[in-house]
Amino acid sequence: MDYDTTTNTTTYTPTYTTTKVDSGGSALFGGTLMLFYLAVLVVAVIGMWKVFTKAKQPGWAVLIPFYGTYVLLKIIGRPGWWLLLYFIPFVNIIVSIINAVDLAKSFGKSETFGVVGLWLFNIVGYLMLGYGPDKYVGPSAKSAK
Repeated sequence: MDYDTTTNTTTYTPTYTTTKVDSGGSALFGGTLMLFYLAVLVVAVIGMWKVFTKAKQPGWAVLIPFYGTYVLLKIIGRPGWWLLLYFIPFVNIIVSIINAVDLAKSFGKSETFGVVGLWLFNIVGYLMLGYGPDKYVGPSAKSAK
């Protein structure tokens, strides 16, 4: 604080301390994390692509948002309007579990595989379903009616 005797006022001059931050480490971490995420994404797409082609559907549909889900609904025998259910909070979780179970049944697998393999650990489950010996037996949702 400085006191000016001519005007009888006190002025405060703030002082700032700056520190140098090294952003190289965080950029390296972020870049590594992004590369890991992209690798996981590529593996997931490969697994889903193979599942789609086993079900006689175009594998490239996996790459297109919403259309890939529509094709999945077609594979399991659910109507296309079920796509709208994915936009409702909490309902989308239940619908995704039902669809995972239906997909497992469409390939002759159990409901447990649908929940654990295709819903909970979906990357591994899709790889197992796509590259395993299982054959597509048809839409399970239509046969359950």
